[in-house]
Amino acid sequence: MRASEESDPHVSSTNEQVPDPEVPAKARSRRYSASYKAKILAEYEELDKAGKGALLRREGLYTSLISGWRLQRDQGALAALAKPAGRPAADPRDRENAKLRRENERLAAELEKARKVIEVQGKLSALLGQLATDSPSSGSEPTS
Repeated sequence: MRASEESDPHVSSTNEQVPDPEVPAKARSRRYSASYKAKILAEYEELDKAGKGALLRREGLYTSLISGWRLQRDQGALAALAKPAGRPAADPRDRENAKLRRENERLAAELEKARKVIEVQGKLSALLGQLATDSPSSGSEPTS
């Protein structure tokens, strides 16, 4: 090893990866799970002022986050209490789709019935036409 490599803390004899010191072009916001928020809120509310500050420093949080999480928790609790008990109401689109499906089935059945009637009328018309050409032209009295 060269003397310059020995003094450089970023170069080591093993193949350890050195973290990239570059800052990403776009900062990403941290996201917190609901269970994490609930755990931190419960812990925060049990502590005294000095303990609260220590918790915030340890977790890298701000008091504004805690305030926002409290609002979310309270609004969620109010929304859960305001929700009516029992089955949730059906979606209006689902009701409309079911209604249209039933109407479509009814109309398809009517159309099939009308097609059968037209088919029978056509056969009857053909039969009457055949009877009219086959019968004698003497009138309505039968010949004996």
